Amino acid sequence: MRQHAFGRTSFTVSEIGFGAWQIGGSWGDVSEADGRAALEAALDAGVTFIDTADVYGDGRSEKIIQSVLAAHGGNRPMVATKAGRRLSPHTADGYTKANLEAFIDRSLANLGVETLDLVQLHCPPTEVFYRPEVFGALDDLRQAGKIQSYGVSVEKVEEALKAIEYPDVVSIQIIYNLFRQRPADLFFKEARRKNVAVIVRVPLASGLLSGKINRETAFAADDHRSFNRHGEAFDVGETFAGVPFEVGLQAVEEVRKLVPAGASMAAFALKWILMNEAVTVVIPGARNAEQARSNAAAADLAALCDDVMTAAREVYARLIAPHVHQRW
Repeated sequence: MRQHAFGRTSFTVSEIGFGAWQIGGSWGDVSEADGRAALEAALDAGVTFIDTADVYGDGRSEKIIQSVLAAHGGNRPMVATKAGRRLSPHTADGYTKANLEAFIDRSLANLGVETLDLVQLHCPPTEVFYRPEVFGALDDLRQAGKIQSYGVSVEKVEEALKAIEYPDVVSIQIIYNLFRQRPADLFFKEARRKNVAVIVRVPLASGLLSGKINRETAFAADDHRSFNRHGEAFDVGETFAGVPFEVGLQAVEEVRKLVPAGASMAAFALKWILMNEAVTVVIPGARNAEQARSNAAAADLAALCDDVMTAAREVYARLIAPHVHQRW
């Protein structure tokens, strides 16, 4: 698996990482045993970047990561977590140094470390990006030794562009996939110019781009694909990449025609993301070891040809862009 420098930090990470939302919660019933097995399989496959958050299972994800890494041995991967979503209400005024430090202290304990490799503001309200004091607080916490570096997980391209105006933001986590192509228009160019690491989340559009979901697929009541279809719990862009379900299914059938023989649609979708040189690491989730191994294997696919890339852009422009392009 190819390794990429993580922006301006000292870390080098695998191009395919491990997104640990699924082993925390909001994806139906994923047992702790399955969650551990998924992470172990990813590590065995060469994954060296793990992304989690303090709210994934109210700390469950972070604790599983701590336990697995303690038992796994070998070189420790880079572990990124997030802070801010424990606020209730989740408002810009809550992003104080005291609150951020409390969240970071909790993550330090959950992950069993003295310093966090990377802490990311967790999709904060847009107003936060216009408050330099929030980023000043992160500078203070870095100087105190509690975090090695910091970045931001964003919902919108505009937020990403604003965030990287702050000189010590080393990474941006953003949704980018076959159904959310706007980041490549301007943001990726600016990220490369400033040597900012790009972490791509929701790469399979909540499973739509696995090609295994259809109109009859049933989701558990505690799966966000059931309870957040219209943004009832958090930004709708996090569920099916914000694409209306029926439209997404139609587009999937168009994308299926582009998948090379012998490759899975999920592997194709991940490889499509990695074709953009601005992407540092993509973080698909996994419910079990088989999914984790399948995700990692996408790194072995041959580069996609220009005709396929053009056809993928055409499907997006015709079916998907009218629903998502200007929203995020």
